Amino acid sequence: MTIAEKIAAELKHESATTRKLLERVPFEKAGWRPHEKSMTLAHLATHVAEIPFWLETTVRTDSLDFAATDYKIEDATSSDVLLSKFEKSVKGAEESLKGVSDEELKKGWTLKNGETVYFTRCKEEVIRDMCLNHLIHHRAQLGVYLRLLDIPLPGTYGPTADDKMGM
Repeated sequence: MTIAEKIAAELKHESATTRKLLERVPFEKAGWRPHEKSMTLAHLATHVAEIPFWLETTVRTDSLDFAATDYKIEDATSSDVLLSKFEKSVKGAEESLKGVSDEELKKGWTLKNGETVYFTRCKEEVIRDMCLNHLIHHRAQLGVYLRLLDIPLPGTYGPTADDKMGM
């Protein structure tokens, strides 16, 4: 099994789990945040939905320079918009992994802002840390937001307190 095939399998599993959480985001509370320094619910959910796009970017490029892009997250305004963003993001990530060689994923990838280089690491490490682990981190954060809003949580790696089967 190639590195890309292993990553694709992990992405498929994590995407299914993430989708279940994104489906529960209540857009009537889109501006809610647990603390003034926290992201709004809509911004966090949109961020989660777009993280798989980073995987595609990592596979298809050799770097990301924040100084060379004016990209801004446009917060989703409805569940349909959020899930559409997520599906597009996941599809692009899945497509980018098809046929990519282990050698390509061992190549260096750089994150920078103009002349400031944050890091250069191999693409496989960037995908694991900045894409998949980052997705899981913010998905968990979204779960906390939903719990604080009293939204029943789906299981991720096992049942939640909201599941009928319990622990």
